[in-house]
Amino acid sequence: MGMVDLHVHSNRSDGSMTPKELVDYAVQKGLRAMALTDHDTVDGIDEILEYAQDKPVEIIPGIEYSTQYQERDVHIVGLFIDYKAPVFLDYLARFKQSRTDRNHKLCENLRGAGIDITYEALCRAFPNSVITRAHYAKFLLDKGYVKSRNEAFERYLGDHTPYFVHREKITPEEVIDVTRRAGGIPVLAHPFLYGFSKENLEILVRRLKAAGLMAMETLYSTYTPSEEKKMKELAKRYGLLESGGSDFHGENKPGLDLATGYGRLYVHEEVLDKMKKVLHRKVLFTDLDGTLLTTEKKVSEKLRKKLLEMIKAGHSLVLASGRPVDSILEVLGELQIKDEVVRMQAQHGLEAGGIYATAYNGAVLYDCVGDRVMESYHVPMWAAQKLFDMAKEWELHIQTYTDTHVVSIADDDAIRYYTQFIHMPYVVGENLLAELSHEPFKVLTIDLENRHKLEQFRAQVESSLLGQELACAFSNDYYLEFYNKKAGKGNALVNMCRALNIPEKNAVAVGDEENDISMIQEAGVGVAMANASPYLKKYADYITENDNNKDGIAEVIDRFILTDR
Repeated sequence: MGMVDLHVHSNRSDGSMTPKELVDYAVQKGLRAMALTDHDTVDGIDEILEYAQDKPVEIIPGIEYSTQYQERDVHIVGLFIDYKAPVFLDYLARFKQSRTDRNHKLCENLRGAGIDITYEALCRAFPNSVITRAHYAKFLLDKGYVKSRNEAFERYLGDHTPYFVHREKITPEEVIDVTRRAGGIPVLAHPFLYGFSKENLEILVRRLKAAGLMAMETLYSTYTPSEEKKMKELAKRYGLLESGGSDFHGENKPGLDLATGYGRLYVHEEVLDKMKKVLHRKVLFTDLDGTLLTTEKKVSEKLRKKLLEMIKAGHSLVLASGRPVDSILEVLGELQIKDEVVRMQAQHGLEAGGIYATAYNGAVLYDCVGDRVMESYHVPMWAAQKLFDMAKEWELHIQTYTDTHVVSIADDDAIRYYTQFIHMPYVVGENLLAELSHEPFKVLTIDLENRHKLEQFRAQVESSLLGQELACAFSNDYYLEFYNKKAGKGNALVNMCRALNIPEKNAVAVGDEENDISMIQEAGVGVAMANASPYLKKYADYITENDNNKDGIAEVIDRFILTDR
């Protein structure tokens, strides 16, 4: 078994070795794999990948982002990034321009202190490098303005000197999002070095986990055994992958060696293998009505077996519906796969897939195996009541939900039609404060004959104060749904992927109606059923050959989940 180093710098930022020299040194050291993670640049990646093609060391494309949190530098490492993805290149272009502007200003300030320096001169002195304060310090030392690197920082380059220029404030959350959208794994770099108290560090980790952080460096050159143990415990507590590396800079960090750091570092290749398994896990988000379910609200035995095969292979299933949680769980019960998944998870742990739900159009994220709410977003009570009052004026059916039943504005054809498919009891009531024990997750208007009337109602709602508070979408020609703007199937997909530590590009989303559009847009692959509305099909990457009555979802699983296509 070999060792890896997932945090290494070249002279494309502030290391001393070229990318090629790093490869040769890694081979000499017997490394199985190495990640090039230069500061805020990927300029060395093409070179290192090409040179290493016939070498016995795997190169992982990476970057180390500089961000700010509570007025402190916090670094995020991105591993396995698609460094040519448009979302990543757009971010990098903006950041590079910000850094260039800052460097011009810093040079101007130093000239005001009597130092003969220009940004152009720095670029000539350090070609093909991202200019950092380390380069300024070496420039000042070489030109005789200071006698040591420390003096350069104390007099001219430190955060509290009169010449220092703060860079644009990039948040950790922003680069975590960019990394995930570029297909990579965001890692909190050397968390022990920031000087946070135990409580504040945990607050940071919890906050970044919610933003999509997937890993943290539990192994690092400067960690003591006690610090390493604490970092491992923190990572485990928040379901984060472990990562580690030397933070090698060559001669620019004397005494710190590749792979071994200051002598006791060892990052086992198992750390890398676990990351790769995560990158190969996929998740299927499927709508229910008109997608997973037939017109008769059934699932064929063929499709049931295909879903179980997918989960056995380590992938996860998310039932994404406008339905309440209890109704989704009823569908899951009919699938008869939950008990088998429970056994697989008990046997294989994180290696097994799971079953989850996003209910009420993404307002509730639910772990169907663990029987727990993971996250939820409500409709404010005043907004729900306002919708009820407006619908009554329009003579429209409207309803909402408690945890156990539907609250309908009237005992009419609409509620009887609805509950024949959604097997929940209902009560009639107009005063929601009297009927509900907590704010609802969604509100639904129904017109079984006149979609145009629902569209007119929607237009009035969107032009009112309610339009600033709520999102809405049709789930079929009869149903117009209202929910919190933080909900919606697209937001739910992102939130669920981040909770499950699965990159969004590994998500496959399938639907048939307007309320599925945001979901298929956020997924790596967005699929419209053959029977989907023409409007939805415009947004899809793929349209199934088979409709919901002919196991179209099985087609999707074979094409996008159980293959590498």
